[in-house]
Amino acid sequence: MDQQSQIFSYIEPEENSGYLLWQVTMQWQLKMNRALGKIGLTLTQFSLMAGIYWLGKKQTVTQQQLADYANTDKMMTSKVLITLEKKHIIERVKDPDDSRAKQLKITDKGTQTLREAYHIVQQVDDAFFKNVVKDKPVFDSLLIMLIE
Repeated sequence: MDQQSQIFSYIEPEENSGYLLWQVTMQWQLKMNRALGKIGLTLTQFSLMAGIYWLGKKQTVTQQQLADYANTDKMMTSKVLITLEKKHIIERVKDPDDSRAKQLKITDKGTQTLREAYHIVQQVDDAFFKNVVKDKPVFDSLLIMLIE
């Protein structure tokens, strides 16, 4: 292959950090979705439920706050919340201070589901990250640097 026909600055995709991160993320999401699917949830549903839980410890939670917290698209967040509401996992009630906003609350069934889902997520994480567990503080600090 001559210089003009080479598109990338590397020989193999594994030399690219973005590609590696994408591959790891895709594998992790697949494992999570398969495991959570056994209890009728997706990783996105679990993540938004967890977001409601964590935010709800500090404040009343609106859909917009949840989307901002989870870094998710507002429309997608709304669609997932409708699904969770149909499953009686969350409740969406009108915000008394803002007629456009909806407050989010986890139901008793939702709390039980979240507890069960967390147990599954923890097992998948333990298995998935077992090879980096001894370097967990460094690994996690690098991930936090990427997030920031």
